[in-house]
Amino acid sequence: MDIVEQNTAPAATPAGDGEREPHPSDSLRTFGAVVQALREHAGLSRVELANRVQYSKHTVESVELGRRMPDAGFVERAEEALGNTGALRKAARHLTRGEAGLAAWFRRWARLEREAVSLCTYECRLVPGLLQSEAYARAVFEGTIPLRTDEELEAQLTARMDRQQTMRERPTVPFSFIVEEHVFRRRFGDTQAMRELIDHVLERSAPRNVSLQLVPLGGALHACLDGPLQVLETPEGRRLGYSEGQKNGRLISDAKEVSALCQRYETLRSQALSPNASRDLLERLRGEL
Repeated sequence: MDIVEQNTAPAATPAGDGEREPHPSDSLRTFGAVVQALREHAGLSRVELANRVQYSKHTVESVELGRRMPDAGFVERAEEALGNTGALRKAARHLTRGEAGLAAWFRRWARLEREAVSLCTYECRLVPGLLQSEAYARAVFEGTIPLRTDEELEAQLTARMDRQQTMRERPTVPFSFIVEEHVFRRRFGDTQAMRELIDHVLERSAPRNVSLQLVPLGGALHACLDGPLQVLETPEGRRLGYSEGQKNGRLISDAKEVSALCQRYETLRSQALSPNASRDLLERLRGEL
């Protein structure tokens, strides 16, 4: 793992420790156990509770197993469905988010991402995680080598879907994405899954604070050919960068290096299709399926 932070090297870790995923936080497990106990006391199945709280059975199961951070809507509806004891509202105040399912090298960036006041992402390999449909994310994780257990895969999927809450919960934070057109031409699943992916991306990129631009297949060589990059701004006004490769990620804090990444991104922004033209292209790609 290559991490640059204030020009100091990280402390060494024993072999293998850097790759080990942490367990979900104790508070999430405890909250989940309370939900399960109240549900069983009420004589409800997970499917029945899911119908009452208007979430999927998968979400209810993930909350009960301590793998998912419940949002405010889930807490309120579950409270009402399970007796209005006040236990869930009070317990929810003490919840802390676990990081199960996040790659070891990505955890620090994910924490910064949740607090960022702006986020810019360029991708040339796959649909950015914040825009992926659940089926697409599952296909990505199922294709990971070495293979994951079903439990590990579900933890990864839950973490990916939880990350997307960042965009829903922060409507005044600018999110900018630039993605190569060929990413959306790479097939996975059946035609319906491809259509659902594009519909999901169009929906997620529709809010005013979200910008999506595509780099067309016929476009010229451009400023970000060195690979994917992300740049964010912290609440303190500091800019940080992140780049990722095979089984590693690099947090970049050196001011000159981050400045170069920002210049590359802004140059590519002028070279890519406009947001409106990009949406038109995505809709055409969907129509070709």
